[in-house]
Amino acid sequence: MAQRGPYAKGLAKREEILQTALEHFAVKGYDRVSVREIARECGLSQAGLLHHFSSKEELFLEVLRRRDDRNGEPFVPEHVHSVDRLIGAVDRNADEPGLVRLFVTMSAESTSVESPAHAFFEERYAWLSEQIAEDVRQHQERNEISADLDADSVAALLIAAADGLQLQWLLRPDRIDMSGLLTSLWNMLRTVSAAESKPRDPRR
Repeated sequence: MAQRGPYAKGLAKREEILQTALEHFAVKGYDRVSVREIARECGLSQAGLLHHFSSKEELFLEVLRRRDDRNGEPFVPEHVHSVDRLIGAVDRNADEPGLVRLFVTMSAESTSVESPAHAFFEERYAWLSEQIAEDVRQHQERNEISADLDADSVAALLIAAADGLQLQWLLRPDRIDMSGLLTSLWNMLRTVSAAESKPRDPRR
């Protein structure tokens, strides 16, 4: 049943704020955007916007979470990531260039401990690496990928490829198929593993 009344209006306004904030952050970055200008564009006072988000940092991090494939719930035990989910997230990101641009920009800036996104990205990569590595191990247990490969290294390479492809896609969107290329990398790893598992012809 669809929500009605003040609750639905509150959700709609929250969505409007997030979309407006995304557009501003993606173009100007974090430091050059003020809560006041986002509020004004959404028809709110600064105090009105802070009723929905307690601070500029909270608003910014919520925008980043929208881009992520965790739906704002990074530590829910039941939520399990995988290589397939990573590829699916990359595929969906092709429909949201603003979020991709914001993510690429802020992930680079987050290497500074003073960045408001530092903790977010540090936790994200730790969580995502652990989840992807565990998925790779499950593929290894099913003999779908070589047990000789280090699962943590495979996870790091896949995540690095996903993030790097986003940068290339922003520069050449008409030539870079992010999810297709990431799928190709994953398939190559599995194909090589399958070839190694086949018994050798004794005549060779």
